[in-house]
Amino acid sequence: MNKHLYKGAALFVLASLLITGCKKESDQEPWQDLFDGSSLNGWEQLNGKAAYRIEGDEIVGTTVANTPNSFLTTTEDYGDFILEFDYKVDPSMNSGVQIRSLSYPDYKKGRVHGYQVEIDPSDRAWSAGIYDEARKGWLYSLENNPKAQQAFKQNEWNHYRVEALGDTLKTWINGVEAAHLVDDQTASGFIALQVHAIGAEEEPGKEIRWKNLKIISENPREYSKQMRLPAFNTKNNLTQAEAASGWQLLWDGKTTSGWKGAKLETFPEQGWQIEEGMLTVMESGGGESEAGGDIVTTQKYKDFELKVDFKITEGANSGIKYYVDTDLNKGEGSSIGLEYQILDDARHPDAKLGNHEGSRTLASLYDLIQADPNKPVNSIGSWNTARIVSKDGKVSHWLNDEKVLEYDRSTDAFLQLVQESKYKDWPGFGTLERGNILLQDHGNHVSFKNIKIKEL
Repeated sequence: MNKHLYKGAALFVLASLLITGCKKESDQEPWQDLFDGSSLNGWEQLNGKAAYRIEGDEIVGTTVANTPNSFLTTTEDYGDFILEFDYKVDPSMNSGVQIRSLSYPDYKKGRVHGYQVEIDPSDRAWSAGIYDEARKGWLYSLENNPKAQQAFKQNEWNHYRVEALGDTLKTWINGVEAAHLVDDQTASGFIALQVHAIGAEEEPGKEIRWKNLKIISENPREYSKQMRLPAFNTKNNLTQAEAASGWQLLWDGKTTSGWKGAKLETFPEQGWQIEEGMLTVMESGGGESEAGGDIVTTQKYKDFELKVDFKITEGANSGIKYYVDTDLNKGEGSSIGLEYQILDDARHPDAKLGNHEGSRTLASLYDLIQADPNKPVNSIGSWNTARIVSKDGKVSHWLNDEKVLEYDRSTDAFLQLVQESKYKDWPGFGTLERGNILLQDHGNHVSFKNIKIKEL
């Protein structure tokens, strides 16, 4: 054989092997189809009554009047995964694909909630941004990512890649990096195709189409792509929606700024730990304020909305107090104020005590009013979210976005509760116009983060 022909043949064989090798590696990616192309087996519809149908190899969602947001959800939950799909949407619609999403009877009557990869054909062009449906609102918009905004193709098929690995979510639109979010609220849930509700003035019958829905849920980290976009970490940071509506961080996640001991001029030198974005009261045997003692905000608040994420250990006891007067709290023990109780109801004896039955259970107004016994509680070692809203004397306690009690501290009924309690001899208890916010040291290991307040 001519040596030039031999070299050419050898190069051809080598190139063929390289091509074959690349194809083989690609073929080994463990993609699974989410849609079998002929039926909606493995899917179910929740909430609204928008119409979903199969047309060829596509799932088609159609808007319907007088119905809430509709979701075609997978019957299987997914934790870590890589998802890819194509969609084509009517220019006048709004839609999205839910990931790690949930639906519980005791959460807003079963409303679907969780992370949503936005589909936004409007001039705003935030397609592939990350929204938190029925929960926290916008987590990662595209207003500072014009390249991703321009990547959306109107009236054409668009391709999304979504990676959900641990606490990190990454999205691409048509190969362009779109969003990079770190948020640890939800580790697992279903995937859902949303057809957004329409207004009374909008014409029904608009369509969005999805196809090529596939997922890697087996060792997805092996197939993850690097992203150059800087990550936005929601821990101890304000989301875009929060900042726009007037929320402020009450703790910066790193220092003791804005806080001091309830009976000190400075922050306690022991008993509290700041580590990995958590503010933790350390275990010291279960006594009230016997170690570092309670801590309070250096500022006092009148009307406010307060949010605090907390995580307890087995048998733990703590609390969030409000309308605390540090000038009066000079004696031994914990400082006095209206208290949102934090407790392991199943293991701590306080759950069976109280001036009123059940009034020392989790999320109750301590010793005065019991929280709804059917409250949504996450397991020991998981994060829960406390919310307290106080405006013009009317107060409500919330747990994991569900209202669990409400009262009016300006009424005779409330004052009667106080007179029947251990607080009856405390001057002005519960009726102060403004006061400090307090985190309690009850001698048990309890952690806090994402402490935020909005003055009303």
